[in-house]
Amino acid sequence: MRFINAKFIKSASKKAEFIEDELPQIAIVGRSNVGKSSLINMLTNNGKLAKTSSMPGRTRLVNYFNINNQFYLVDLPGYGFAKASKNLTSAWDSVMNDYFVENEKLKLVLVLLDSRLMPTELDKQMLDYLATHEIASAIILTKTDKISRSELNNNIAKISKEIRFNLDLIIPTSASKKDGVEKVGALLDEYIK
Repeated sequence: MRFINAKFIKSASKKAEFIEDELPQIAIVGRSNVGKSSLINMLTNNGKLAKTSSMPGRTRLVNYFNINNQFYLVDLPGYGFAKASKNLTSAWDSVMNDYFVENEKLKLVLVLLDSRLMPTELDKQMLDYLATHEIASAIILTKTDKISRSELNNNIAKISKEIRFNLDLIIPTSASKKDGVEKVGALLDEYIK
């Protein structure tokens, strides 16, 4: 897949605002500050499309990006931001659950994990949630430029074993080096047909 035309469409804070047209959707989810916006900008080759921040927990809405008029890339609120109030965290959980439940246009969820770290309990809960609801998912490892190749390979093996995930569905990426664009694009092609 080539990301020829990518544009931000809208943000939604509740179910009534979600987009429900005919286009398929690929969602991106992960811990706060794992690099969701950076991944979107890397894939679309537009460093300003999704807003990035050094402060975790900035994405508090469901953000829709139209890709090639073929599908939506949907940036979901990050989870696990310790400084968020319990009320805000609960609101995020509610929005995310509303997004996932009965969403017939959702074809795949890209779960982002930091390549330097082992999955947290929240990461595992997200993967369990997706499996329980029979929602297809793949793992995107971010920030691979920050560790050595041998450390990355070692971490991929450990992560695969810990979360019992197929190695073929774990894709290493680096936004700064633009690594992984082709593999992620090929994966998306399989799900938006």
